[in-house]
Amino acid sequence: MNLAIDVGNTKTKIGFFREDRLESTKTFESLSEINQFLESKEINSVIISSVKLQYEDILNKLTTIQNPILLSNKTPLPFKNLYKSETIGLDRIAAVAGAQALYPEENTLVIDLGTCITYEVLEKGSIYHGGAISPGLHLRFKSMHNFTARLPLIEPETITNVIADNTKDAMQSGVVFGIQAEIAAYIQEVESKFSPLKTIITGGDAKFFESKIKEPIFAIPELVLTGLNAILRYNASL
Repeated sequence: MNLAIDVGNTKTKIGFFREDRLESTKTFESLSEINQFLESKEINSVIISSVKLQYEDILNKLTTIQNPILLSNKTPLPFKNLYKSETIGLDRIAAVAGAQALYPEENTLVIDLGTCITYEVLEKGSIYHGGAISPGLHLRFKSMHNFTARLPLIEPETITNVIADNTKDAMQSGVVFGIQAEIAAYIQEVESKFSPLKTIITGGDAKFFESKIKEPIFAIPELVLTGLNAILRYNASL
């Protein structure tokens, strides 16, 4: 059994895999909870990715984990990486690896709808070109509230009229329809360069936008965990 651990900004998600098949997932509020949960599990190999905590801090708390692969910008990857900055988020790398594992020979665009919206372009399952980053759904609402005097802090809702007649709906329209338009334009732009193209959406806000995106998409909630397992298996084969 392989174990993939994704330490996020607020929660940690783990996934158990047999070969390339995801068998189960679980989300935890703290790392100490994971220790207790793993005590009775038989695990062969582990990979850990963190966008927030230092690995030394994680390993000090995950005492049941032995000899994990710690994903970094030095970790061997199953695709060619053309991204020039070493500061690339490890969740972005894992998402690309997930796309490659699912569609190993196809052009793919991964859209991760989280705190930020990230766009990743993988050519023919083998060459990662990079992508784009923009503010996410909740971040846009918080920014309008924090950096203006009178705009309220609101939660995202689905509205049908792009032309709003009140401030709350105007904010909803600007953010929600703005993101929809951004996604549509980015898909169109990438498809003009890499066609045919498969588009995958993932991340915490993927469910909110899944029915709002008119272009053909595949919603894959566990894409990052799938990618971590793919990187784990690739490194085991070296």
